Amino acid sequence: MTSTTQEVLVSARGLEVHFPIRSGGALRRTTGVLRAVDGVDLDVYRGETLGLVGESGCGKSTLGNALLRLVPPTGGTVAFDGADVTGMGRRELRELRRRAGMVFQDPFASLDPRRTVAQTVAEPLEVHGLHPGRQARAARVRELLQLVGLDPGVAARYPHEFSGGQRQRVGIARALAGEPDFLVCDEAIASLDVSVQAQVLNLLRRLQRQLGLTLLFISHDLSAVRHVSDRIAVMYLGRVVEVGPAAAVAAEPQMPYTRALLSAVPLPHPRLERSRQRIVLRGDVPSPSRVPSGCRFRTRCPDVFEPCPDVDPALQPVGSAPGHVAACHLHGVVGTPVERERPDAPVDAGDPAARR
Repeated sequence: MTSTTQEVLVSARGLEVHFPIRSGGALRRTTGVLRAVDGVDLDVYRGETLGLVGESGCGKSTLGNALLRLVPPTGGTVAFDGADVTGMGRRELRELRRRAGMVFQDPFASLDPRRTVAQTVAEPLEVHGLHPGRQARAARVRELLQLVGLDPGVAARYPHEFSGGQRQRVGIARALAGEPDFLVCDEAIASLDVSVQAQVLNLLRRLQRQLGLTLLFISHDLSAVRHVSDRIAVMYLGRVVEVGPAAAVAAEPQMPYTRALLSAVPLPHPRLERSRQRIVLRGDVPSPSRVPSGCRFRTRCPDVFEPCPDVDPALQPVGSAPGHVAACHLHGVVGTPVERERPDAPVDAGDPAARR
């Protein structure tokens, strides 16, 4: 993995993506707001792989899409290489689409079944006017297929003729066609077999080193994230709750939620696997339309303190590693442990009874 230069390539400040909840019927009134991304501050350094991990529904994919403005932010700012993404016009957005690619979760759904591999990989070249001329583009397609470990002879075949892992390699080749600086991999291995997952992970690591790419690797699998990442960001219910060097987050997790995620990662040694202690979170993730007051993890946290129901913790330096931050009242706030709330109890941020 390439060591980071600490030069920020992508930066989000107070980023929000809220979706209105509308009632049925002819009037279609707005009855609430779903807070998919709710005030995220995050930096991605040039040349690094930043892993973004969390349970399903925590807002990871929405955050990745918002950084590329594939979904419009409802608040906050995003900067790419110093340029304001939220204020970009059509011409600037086209250049952003060239410099920032995306690898999607489902390799079959992301490929047009009516187009050959050559047509699929060449499409970004045509859109952005790269390698003009039929022969030059055909040569570039062959080069990209070789880069991702595919035989150039498959260029005339269609997506249904490939396995899932091969289709994902085609998707990666297409994402690399515009010669991007930044690549968002959104659950890129989630639909693949375990052995194929390892192959794709190793491919991404090699491409990151070889091409000097900056990667945002989104996954719910913390073991995969730890394998490929320089830094790890942990997300819960629309917020980033812990960020730090991958080794520090894996060895010294400072947020109870991160500890629970790590405890769910199976160990390769059978004896250690049988003897390890699991941290099982009780209850379900609250709805993003009814975010708990104070610390949003408090309804499932095993360590609840007096400030938790009323004070939303901010990210602050924790641990011994530089750049390791967490949003938790276990660090820096003096309080008394209180009796845990019932994890299955509904929590309404606007209900005074929920703030006791």
